[in-house]
Amino acid sequence: MERLEMMSKDIINSNIDKLGSLFPECLTETKILRGGQTELCKAIDFDKLKAIFSDQAVEGNKERYQFTWPDKSKAIALPNQRVNRTLRPCREESVNFDETENLYIEGDNLEVLKLLQETYLGKIKMIYIDPPYNTGNDFVYEDDFKQSTDDYIQNSGQVDEEGNRLVKNQESNGRFHTDWLNMMYPRLKLARDLLSDDGVIFISIDDNEQENLKKICNEIFGESNNTATFLWTKTSTPPSLSNKNRKTVEYVLAYEKSVSPIKYYGSPLDGGDVPLLNTGNSLRDLEFKEGTIQFPFLEEGIICAGQKEKLYVYNEIIVKSGKNINKVKMKGPFKWVQSTLDEEINNSTHFLVKSEKFSIRFQRSDFSNSFKTPNNKLTITNIELDKKKGIGTNETAVLELNDLNIKNCFDYAKPTSLIKQIVNMTTYNEKNSLILDFFSGSATTAHAVMQLNKEDGGNRKFIMVQLPEACDEESKSYKAGYKNICEIGKERIRRAGKKLIENNSDDLFSEESSKLDIGFRVLKLDSSNMEDVYYSPSELSPGMLDGLISNIKPDRTPEDLLFQVMLDLGVLLSSKIETSTILGKTVFNVNEGYLLACFDEKITEEVIEEIAKMKPVYFVMNGSSIESDSAAINFEQYFERFSPETIRKVL
Repeated sequence: MERLEMMSKDIINSNIDKLGSLFPECLTETKILRGGQTELCKAIDFDKLKAIFSDQAVEGNKERYQFTWPDKSKAIALPNQRVNRTLRPCREESVNFDETENLYIEGDNLEVLKLLQETYLGKIKMIYIDPPYNTGNDFVYEDDFKQSTDDYIQNSGQVDEEGNRLVKNQESNGRFHTDWLNMMYPRLKLARDLLSDDGVIFISIDDNEQENLKKICNEIFGESNNTATFLWTKTSTPPSLSNKNRKTVEYVLAYEKSVSPIKYYGSPLDGGDVPLLNTGNSLRDLEFKEGTIQFPFLEEGIICAGQKEKLYVYNEIIVKSGKNINKVKMKGPFKWVQSTLDEEINNSTHFLVKSEKFSIRFQRSDFSNSFKTPNNKLTITNIELDKKKGIGTNETAVLELNDLNIKNCFDYAKPTSLIKQIVNMTTYNEKNSLILDFFSGSATTAHAVMQLNKEDGGNRKFIMVQLPEACDEESKSYKAGYKNICEIGKERIRRAGKKLIENNSDDLFSEESSKLDIGFRVLKLDSSNMEDVYYSPSELSPGMLDGLISNIKPDRTPEDLLFQVMLDLGVLLSSKIETSTILGKTVFNVNEGYLLACFDEKITEEVIEEIAKMKPVYFVMNGSSIESDSAAINFEQYFERFSPETIRKVL
């Protein structure tokens, strides 16, 4: 049986494999010192890599276009550093733990994103984040750049009572932009890897760091992948404090992992016809099949070839019963290429030429999947809660929280209408998508996802990640009983979900909304379930064995172990989990037999035989349960007999 690593994804080796597949001649081996021992490992020969690119390689002091700041190199390296931490389930704070596919994760989002790399790599359709704005106030994070605690306290001033780093990010500290950029860069780098190939990230930001955010996103995602910058009217009552302007607008930057032809949903077409010509487009030829063009101004006759006001017609058009009975070829500034035209015609789209000006238009027969892309200015609406159209403001968000009886906790939360519109932009035709928000705050994104699912019958799933930042003891939040931001976010999801179910009779999709997933599994970032010796067994001395009973920490439960195993094996944390008893031993069954795990002691051969007969893809057990080498051989033989394809792992 192979031993599980029980650590976050090894991103460095993954990147070495990617480079090696592109440039196999640069793949080599070298010796490194790890855990007190010298190991032979894969590496990249950078001299050969530079030789491949010859004079196009840039190094040293050679001038190049770049955006840099103090500690940038450390921020770049930070996502590659592995962590031996885990996510522990918390059933008592969850809602519908066994049925839900939604997740609420408490912990530093940098380490959480690292832990999610193995399991959710390339699986997230859309990310929305509203990161801390760089306004001169403090912001909390734990990135340590290899500083000792004493050095850090000396350099940055303090840590909070939970041990989280509290950075005083005032302009006077000389690192006003630097600290914010170092906080954002590694998180965005990890986020990109989680996106699916056609995935999109939307980031809310104000004036202070909009320019710098765009620069680091251009570097991480690629400048050509910046598909849009939306303007959001954040307030209907801007303050009059500035002598220069009253700020009413914030930005939402959109970056795709790789630019796709998928349109963002804005609003449905009204059922009318739409221009096929777009002045300013390059001229291109299109050929229309017989009977696809209607001529309301001509019942029967011939239209001569030649230059018209709007385009050029190559051949005469024979019209009968108001339609062309021959093929028609035209040149003009068309929106489509020939393949798009052919696909539309196959979908029963027809075309209209209403006058001799030949301003050709199209009309689809089925408008259910036809829509306009959104305007770059997200429209404002009245702040009353019963308004269903338009995008709300900060004031709307406050009213929404008040409506859930969560008052005076967030002054600048985003309205659900804004997030709902953003989610719908990219999941309109993919209603089973996975949505991530790793600066969850008041959990507006979770609320918006549930609300959108109710309205259109979707089954989108959310993953919320939030640092359990403590509420100030003098704040109204603390006095209302909330010790940290996570407690507010979880309570908001509970109350919003309950209200959506109660009001479901008013909805068009009331039957579907009765199946609405308003639950969430709470997972909390913690140290690994394994003792330190698990990761460096070479450092175990004979004298240490006397007090060592297990390599698992004594305060950890079998379900804690299961979730760390799921992370290690890349099994979705929302997977269905069933528990059964086989000959007195507890066995976890994940995803209907995909993973079976048993962490009980002294597992007998009879138990192993029954598990092997179930033919799981993976089987995991506690290594200490195997009492001898002969027993281990017998266990292997059962799997070789009943399920040789099963991958066997031990802790």
